[in-house]
Amino acid sequence: MATVSGETTSERFGFIQRHGQELGVRYLCNWLGVSTRGYYAWSKRKEPRRIKEDRRLLILIEAIYYKSSCTYGSPRVYQALKKQGVRVGRKRVERLMRQAGLQARAMKYYRQLAGLHRFFMSIGNLRTEVGKPKAINQQWVADLTYIKVGKQWRYLAIVMDLYSRRIIGWSLSQSKNTKLTIAALMIAIKRRRPEKGLIFHTDRGSEYRSYDVQRVLKTQGIIPSMNRTYHSVDNAETESFFKSLKGDVIRGKTYMDEVDLRNDLCSYINYFYNMERLHSSLGYRSPVEFEAMQA
Repeated sequence: MATVSGETTSERFGFIQRHGQELGVRYLCNWLGVSTRGYYAWSKRKEPRRIKEDRRLLILIEAIYYKSSCTYGSPRVYQALKKQGVRVGRKRVERLMRQAGLQARAMKYYRQLAGLHRFFMSIGNLRTEVGKPKAINQQWVADLTYIKVGKQWRYLAIVMDLYSRRIIGWSLSQSKNTKLTIAALMIAIKRRRPEKGLIFHTDRGSEYRSYDVQRVLKTQGIIPSMNRTYHSVDNAETESFFKSLKGDVIRGKTYMDEVDLRNDLCSYINYFYNMERLHSSLGYRSPVEFEAMQA
């Protein structure tokens, strides 16, 4: 899933408007790399008709998507809208579905598990219920991002211990799929060996909603938790990590070889970020230092 910081300026302002009261406008502006003056100027403008139409159209799209048991991609949703007499372009449907995280689920999952989409929709955000973790291996969060190598993309999946912000598992792949996210998760499980009852929080992307991921969690006694719809801030810690990674290492560099990228990721994540980088939320300690103090 593309991160919030990768959206347009207008979309970042919209994110700030929805969450500014909860987290603070100045903090979110700094986080997303926009000016507070620009945000307030934008907020005083009348909402464009196009934005209002997109919001109404997304309601129709979601109704079709969930009625199809989450199996319809943008081409089928587009055709369903045409049958309803809705005049809209294919690319517009594709854009709205992408922004809302609505991706077609393979039909084989539907045949294997009837009603699986209802299970995924029933997974709530446990973080809002249990509060902040008080020790390691109580709450993990996970997400993925993309990095360019030559003319192709590589996808990085990470697992973070929310208590210390330590990255305890990561995996890099040419494909953005379930295999990638499971690889990062299994590394974290092997390193930490958590007890049953651990909360594993992610967004609602298909790479985490898949049957294979849920099966791994169930086998390990791990409880799934997912973002609320339209609440990307529910997983803000991983978003912040990706912003730090790209700002500290990736930005300004051109990778032509995946080996070079892997070496940089290993050096940054395993050593600098986990062992040396000071976190204000941890009292200006590194994740490893913070965990050692609580041992």
